[in-house]
Amino acid sequence: MPTIHINFEQSDLQPTSINAEEGYTILEAVLLNDIHLNHNCGGVCACTTCHIYVEQGDDLIEEISEKEEDYIDRAINPRLESRLACQCLLLEDEGEISIVIPDQSGIIGHEH
Repeated sequence: MPTIHINFEQSDLQPTSINAEEGYTILEAVLLNDIHLNHNCGGVCACTTCHIYVEQGDDLIEEISEKEEDYIDRAINPRLESRLACQCLLLEDEGEISIVIPDQSGIIGHEH
């Protein structure tokens, strides 16, 4: 199982680590572990609310598609390491991934 290390831009949230299974997306993995990550479109690559930064382990997730790149251009504060968590399919069953979840306090929508 890959280990996902999660940091948050929101100062009131503490870093955490979770184990995830190959074949799941990062969005699915964090939600299964009761970690808040907005996902207004339901995880179908139709918005930017699940925007994250993948700081380590991008070789363990599916490559970015043109559609995802187009949406990332619309995200708040996009960076080179920006991804949409709903599109980050875990390809390996071992390894470490480090992500940062941007401040989501200003996003209105799904809070499941």
